[in-house]
Amino acid sequence: MTIKEAILKSLEDINRTTNYLEVCNHIIENKYIDFGTAKTPEATVSALLGDFIRYGDSRVKRIKETGGKYSYYLTRNEESIGIDILINTLEKDIEEPKKTGKVKTYEERDLHRLLSSYLKNTSIYSKTIFHEQSTFGKDSNQIWTHPDMIGIRFLNLHTKASQNFLKSINRMDTFKISSYELKREVNSDSELKKAFFQAVSNSSWANYGYLVAFEFSDSLIEEMERLNQSFGIGVIKLEANPYKSKVLFQAKYKDLDFKTIDKLCKINKEFEQFIEQTEKLMTAEERYYKSTEKELDEFCDSYFANNSEIEQYCKDKNIPIDKDTL
Repeated sequence: MTIKEAILKSLEDINRTTNYLEVCNHIIENKYIDFGTAKTPEATVSALLGDFIRYGDSRVKRIKETGGKYSYYLTRNEESIGIDILINTLEKDIEEPKKTGKVKTYEERDLHRLLSSYLKNTSIYSKTIFHEQSTFGKDSNQIWTHPDMIGIRFLNLHTKASQNFLKSINRMDTFKISSYELKREVNSDSELKKAFFQAVSNSSWANYGYLVAFEFSDSLIEEMERLNQSFGIGVIKLEANPYKSKVLFQAKYKDLDFKTIDKLCKINKEFEQFIEQTEKLMTAEERYYKSTEKELDEFCDSYFANNSEIEQYCKDKNIPIDKDTL
């Protein structure tokens, strides 16, 4: 376990806003790591907590307390922390990451695990759809029907009364499905338009559609914004450290297209299984919910458990990464 991994584990254990001293003591008391002969482990923990914020790692957030001191917490624990504590106090002082040279030797499919890890951190279950496994017949254009990945987020209501109330109004309001079109790089206006309209075609059935790329040319931002406003497709900049990935433009909501969903279920078995797993979780009795949720999680794409896995994966796949941001 690295020091950063020990910090994340401690924030998870503490499960509330906390300061660097408490995090440091928690690490030492639980023997997550041995600081050895380090004279100031508290300063090390404080600096690394600051790095999460400075480098835009979405797993950790902080708030400024009275007196200018900072408290930290895990993003995924946000709902369990009092909303009155968090409103209007979240920091927005994320610095731009340092740019490094990129060696383009990785494959597009290698980016899927980065995206699935980013999405999992935002409570979205995601699954790669392999279009080559579909039954196209003679129509090769059907490849533009498929998203590269699909994801679903369930509305997290904590009381059974509110859950039943929402389901009685409209069950479709309890979840949102997204479609993702992945690219290694988008560096020209023509590449952007081709990728964008492929995302439009592949996401026509979903609530939200996103174009995701590991590399975007800075010169394309204005055109991305124009296309986003016209067609509603969102844009995500994927990073080697997936938790640093950013939504550049939000996707616009639209109703599900069940005819296209039915078509995709007919031609692609994994898409059909994803829809089946989603339906099972939505209709599961309370006593079976946890086991059904686990079944969906195991069916979906894998994601990273810690920073060491990210670093090793990027090394194996030749994905350029700045180790200082892990």
